[in-house]
Amino acid sequence: MNYQVLLYYNYTTIADPEEFAKDHLAFCKALNLKGRILVAHEGINGTLSGTIEDTEKYMEAMKADARFSDTFFKIDPSEGHAFKKMFVRARPELVSLKLEEDVDPKEITGAYLSPKEFKEAILDEDTVVIDARNDYEYDLGHFRGAVRPDIRSFRELPEWMQAHKEEFMEKRVVTYCTGGIRCEKFSGWLVREGFKNVGQLHGGIATYGKDPEVQGELWDGKMYVFDERIAVDINQVDKQIVGKDWFDGTPCERYINCGNPECNRQFLTSVENEEKHLGSCSVACAQHPQNRYIKEHQLTSEEIEAKLSVFA
Repeated sequence: MNYQVLLYYNYTTIADPEEFAKDHLAFCKALNLKGRILVAHEGINGTLSGTIEDTEKYMEAMKADARFSDTFFKIDPSEGHAFKKMFVRARPELVSLKLEEDVDPKEITGAYLSPKEFKEAILDEDTVVIDARNDYEYDLGHFRGAVRPDIRSFRELPEWMQAHKEEFMEKRVVTYCTGGIRCEKFSGWLVREGFKNVGQLHGGIATYGKDPEVQGELWDGKMYVFDERIAVDINQVDKQIVGKDWFDGTPCERYINCGNPECNRQFLTSVENEEKHLGSCSVACAQHPQNRYIKEHQLTSEEIEAKLSVFA
């Protein structure tokens, strides 16, 4: 394991995100790093990979900058790069909520909970645990008993919570996400909306899984990550598989993207079922003229018709 994957964010002030992105990209490339970094006036959000030596140089340089000196890096060992390229892009927001009135986590956010405190919250019958991630992330793995919002993207979460406000308003609400950045804004929004007792898992699932005391206990399945690994283990105590194959419901932790480029839905399925269903989530997607699975495997019209005839 000569490589590392870094996951981090920092809500701080960046005066000129466009110029910063340009300079930072050159800096990352000089260190042979690969990954995705978003910058905005409100701060930076990144995940990248590189050799231990190169990533250590990156973290040292970031901490030497007053804007990022308090950045907490979550570190995973890796056998190689977890990304194919290096991107640094300026954005209006680090995480897209698109609220009419934005939330500044430096001014308002939910109470930080340590892994131990969050575990206690999960076990508390009077506490509601809200998963602040997308549905496909939840389906691969989640905290035991956590609420699964029916959302395909983070910006849909406030609307979903508004629809269920009466259900949760008078209860203690705690939330979690991959590395903590989404919860910073979402928990702040909950506080602003009048929820009385709001908490968030500090450092996210990634920190919870590495905590020597809780050791990822009460997490079921795997954690979805936005790099070539797709999924990583969290529970070091009693790991369980919760993911289910899209087609037959059998236990599964293997994600693919639908072969139809206009759909591109991520779903769990086995290699066998991927082959059987032409890498697609539905018959309509399997029949799409630009189906990537068909092109990649150079299937003949006869082979396609044979598979479509048994597509269930």
